[in-house]
Amino acid sequence: MKYLPLNPEIFIQNRKRFTARMEKNAIAIFNSNDELPSNGDALYPFKQNSDLYWLTGIEQEDSMLILFPGNPDKKYREVLVLVRPNELKEKWDGHRLRAKEAESISGISTIVWLDTLDGLLQPWIHLCDIIYLNSNENDRKANHVPVRDYRYARQMRRRYPLHEYRRSARILKELRGIKTVLEVEVMQQAMDITEKTFRRLLSFIRPGVMEYEIEAEIFHEFLRNRATGPAYGSIIASGDRARTLHYVSNNNECKDGELILMDFGAEYGGYCADLTRTVPVNGKFTKRQKEVYNACLHLHHYAASILKPGITMVDYTEKVGGEATKQFVKIGLLKKADVKNEDRENRAYRKYLYHGISHHLGVDVHDLGTRTEPVQAGMVFTIEPGIYIEEEQMGVRIENNFWVTKNGNKDLMKKIPITADEIEALMKK
Repeated sequence: MKYLPLNPEIFIQNRKRFTARMEKNAIAIFNSNDELPSNGDALYPFKQNSDLYWLTGIEQEDSMLILFPGNPDKKYREVLVLVRPNELKEKWDGHRLRAKEAESISGISTIVWLDTLDGLLQPWIHLCDIIYLNSNENDRKANHVPVRDYRYARQMRRRYPLHEYRRSARILKELRGIKTVLEVEVMQQAMDITEKTFRRLLSFIRPGVMEYEIEAEIFHEFLRNRATGPAYGSIIASGDRARTLHYVSNNNECKDGELILMDFGAEYGGYCADLTRTVPVNGKFTKRQKEVYNACLHLHHYAASILKPGITMVDYTEKVGGEATKQFVKIGLLKKADVKNEDRENRAYRKYLYHGISHHLGVDVHDLGTRTEPVQAGMVFTIEPGIYIEEEQMGVRIENNFWVTKNGNKDLMKKIPITADEIEALMKK
């Protein structure tokens, strides 16, 4: 890992939160992700199962976690399972965790090797009535591959058909949505690295630079500050390409007079940042560009003013849509007649703002968290309104990350330049 060691109390607290929600006489089993082949004998870079990471901090493949709060032998109430270090494999693939190293990361004192697990696990299962197994229940998931969690669930149900089974994901979806103070501290480090990167870009961007050169600057600054790398594929979209929400080609020239939309964030310690800024390629907004930018910034501030405990995402989105309607009339995108005659199922403002305003953020950039229940203190959200104008070949989006508190929220990116004047002044330098 490139990042400095994290406080293991993060993962100790997360496990306590999970076991407190388990039913009596139950065991919970979590698996790491598969190592996935790409082409030939190559593998994709390994990415740990987010739930297993959230509970342990362990990034190594072929790992498992067993939680059995009622185990008569206290030693085995929390068990971390690792692949046994192999001298030959380490010559090819590098160091594997030893027990003491894994304990210092996770705070789990009982470490067993994967090749010994079966003889231990079966007696524990026989003592239980309920087995918690994990699955990916992110509402945005698009994975049709039979990954390890689902294969393991089928295997367990065949082997122990008379036990009751529960979904760990139901609990994790609620818990992971509420961040602890320790988690937010790690997220803040990811955001601070992202801030340094944005400031670097303001002195680098100029007419004639290629989008991929900007992406390279982002990656360079992330790595030199101990980030694992980008939290997601960086979007570097100049000119009309900014209207494509997930533009990732990043292969065009940035031209004089254009705006460039940059959506990027660092991953640090397994946690994500997610920033979007839109800046003028030549360092100076035109009058119209600044008008649209300031309308978007107004929506950003308005959304931040109403994102607080108790509001639902439906009401929140509806209110921001109402404010967007006013702004779009003000800057000439909509006429009053457009608003009067709009379809309530497809409101007029949606022509220029066709995505959601916020999403949960954490171990995943689109993190777990309820989208139907009211917002709660402890949740971390993006706020990212945008304005996309086809006839003007222009796209503007502004995004910061906010931690919801009892009385409102805290902008975790408040130090990152956001006004048009700040951006112009820094680009002039």
